[in-house]
Amino acid sequence: MRSLRAATLLLFAALLACGEDDGGETVITFPGSAVGAEAELVRRQIERFVADRPGVRVEFQRTPDDATQRHQLYVQRLNARSDDPDILQLDVIWTPEFAAAGWLHPLDRFGPDTADFFPATVRANTWDGTLYAVPWFVDVGMLYWRTDLLDAPPATFEALVESVRRGSSETVPRGFVWQGARYEGLVTVFLEVLGGFGGAIMDEAGDVVVDSPEAVRALEWMRSLVERRLSPREVLTWHEEESRFAFQNGTAVFMRNWPYAYTLMGREGSRVAGDFDVAPMPAAPGGEPTTALGGSQLAISAHSDVPDAAWELLDYLTAPEQMLERAEVAGQLPSRPSLYDDPRLEAAIAVPADRAREILEAARPRPVTPIYSQLSELLQIELHRALVGQKSPADALADAARAMRETIEESGIRDLEARR
Repeated sequence: MRSLRAATLLLFAALLACGEDDGGETVITFPGSAVGAEAELVRRQIERFVADRPGVRVEFQRTPDDATQRHQLYVQRLNARSDDPDILQLDVIWTPEFAAAGWLHPLDRFGPDTADFFPATVRANTWDGTLYAVPWFVDVGMLYWRTDLLDAPPATFEALVESVRRGSSETVPRGFVWQGARYEGLVTVFLEVLGGFGGAIMDEAGDVVVDSPEAVRALEWMRSLVERRLSPREVLTWHEEESRFAFQNGTAVFMRNWPYAYTLMGREGSRVAGDFDVAPMPAAPGGEPTTALGGSQLAISAHSDVPDAAWELLDYLTAPEQMLERAEVAGQLPSRPSLYDDPRLEAAIAVPADRAREILEAARPRPVTPIYSQLSELLQIELHRALVGQKSPADALADAARAMRETIEESGIRDLEARR
């Protein structure tokens, strides 16, 4: 709490300072991290932006890197109807929450070229038929596999199981490692397996369908991995890093993780350097390869007094050249498919560009709803109860669906959507 209060005071001080010396200029406030290569990159791009626009100034405001603290600071400022900051950096699951609260400026009137972005990123930033944020860079779940043990990645769940049995040994005792602790990472893994079985958490109408037969089969398959020792039981307490260490140390055949792990496992000291690759998650008959979408978005505050100028900066930062530069400096994946044919991107990112694009084309956003965080918490509990054997998958998903439907009704989201 002390760190949150300190961060809040820093942000408020920055806001007061910027309000005192506008000097008649158009001032755009942009929040972000104050340290590291990524922060320097943003400052450099902002400097180029203002150099071509006399009379425009951008105030870079320090905000916490921790997502929870940043979310809380945004909520405080937006609830207070402050006109600062003008631009918001949002997690992919925040956009519908902030849009439903009336905190984001609709972007459709600016005519963004949504066709040049991966479709999943546009869906994630559209609420009630309106676009509220532009994808800045993307993150996505990937299946890592051992090229020294296998000839090709599995296309089906059955093939994955057979590959685990074929590739496992005394020196490679773990088959498939993933994130099974009770947190958001478990939901993303379940989403990927669920899509592979042809199911969904919520349908296009916003109804909860996580108790469908497809969902039950998906959760049964995940539980069977542990029961048949195809995945070590400890995965039920693991997050991203525990999974990475197991794979990087050469003790696993497969791993589900995010792109950040690719660079780390290719470095000196990694026991799998040069002996791994990535692919989309497999699928069962009737399903399709599915990877969970993550990443960062840029939006304009509904309370901004300079929305047109803010859009110019937002549009500049999400333009192809700036995305390529971001890939070169920070290794972050662009949200524009057209860039994956650019040889500069191939040279910039660790993951082979063609493979990254293939995986991103299978991306699916988590349910686009203003109350996603509450629904995810309910789902996490029941998923974990099924995986540790406290409930059957069918009972766990039935209980999760019931609680999620009750939460939706109590939230009033249905009434809000009907009024809009």
